[in-house]
Amino acid sequence: MPRVLVDAAAVPADRGALIRYVDGLVTALDRAGADLSVVCQRAEAERYRRLAPSAQVIAGPVAIANRAARLAWEQTGLPLLARQTGADVIHAPYYSIPLGAGLPTVVTVHDATWFTEPDQHSPRAAFFRSATRTAVRHARRVIVPSKATRDELVRVLSADPTRIDVAYHGVDLAQFHPPSEEEIRRAAVRCGLHGQPYVAFLGALDPRKNVPNLIRGFAAAVRRLDRPPALVIGGGVHEDDVDAACREVEATVRVVRPGYLRAPDLSGFLGGALVVAFPSRGEGFGLPVLEAMACGAPVLTTHRSSLPEVGGDAVAYTEPDAGSIATALGQLLASAERREQLREAGPARAREFTWDASAEAHLSSYQRAIE
Repeated sequence: MPRVLVDAAAVPADRGALIRYVDGLVTALDRAGADLSVVCQRAEAERYRRLAPSAQVIAGPVAIANRAARLAWEQTGLPLLARQTGADVIHAPYYSIPLGAGLPTVVTVHDATWFTEPDQHSPRAAFFRSATRTAVRHARRVIVPSKATRDELVRVLSADPTRIDVAYHGVDLAQFHPPSEEEIRRAAVRCGLHGQPYVAFLGALDPRKNVPNLIRGFAAAVRRLDRPPALVIGGGVHEDDVDAACREVEATVRVVRPGYLRAPDLSGFLGGALVVAFPSRGEGFGLPVLEAMACGAPVLTTHRSSLPEVGGDAVAYTEPDAGSIATALGQLLASAERREQLREAGPARAREFTWDASAEAHLSSYQRAIE
């Protein structure tokens, strides 16, 4: 089995879907008996030692907490560390790679929406487009989390499909599971709902998550209800766009914005919702959809990019415009029977996606890189 150096130092500190990918993968690689080294930020070292007790965990230099310093270290310090640890292959799990590593490098490209939806990203999109082009050109193997992402890289970058390996993400069923009544109550209290039913969104900053259209669609869907639910927007969303959308809707529409939620509250938050709405314009995988399904939540998402690969027949679909969201969400809110069907289908579908299977696919990719 090859000795693998995983560059977890590249993972941003916002602890979103990317950190769950690296955590889940490293844990499963360690469980599979991989010969594994993990380099990380100093503040993360003890956590990785708990996640992967058999791995060699290396705290990187203090300076790499600074993004510019980390990118410079990636080109010089990371290859040196790889030689010192006797690594056979480097895995860069976040777009950018060392160009003069002197040994095979595998990169994970999480999505192609930097190219297909450029106006739906933050100003840093130019960096990620450049890093992705470079990585796809120079890495020995490219790992992607869906067939849709593979196909888009081939289409927009003329990437060689024979060097791309699909490795679906998994879901941590210890964290994401159908919640108890106490877990639901605790999450509702933290969101200040006071017993009010709610529609949930959980996601990150990017405009492609389509939160403003969700707010508009939700307002239209609940306009004629005697006792409308709240819309709870969890996570870090684009504040200016959300503020503008909230100003457009009636004062009787309640939108709750609790910000980032604690990890122990996520199952209760997702599983306690009437519907989890994730009307993204495009995803490389769609981990929030998988995690919501694992919690037994009825999920409404879009037909875009990888999302049907993840949701299959266990979720409901909409187009991303506000009118379509209003129609689809209104239908779900009006049908307890349909919501119950999705609650039953979601966990079964989610169990098809495991970190153990993902780790096996990664190990195969590492071996191909060496060969």
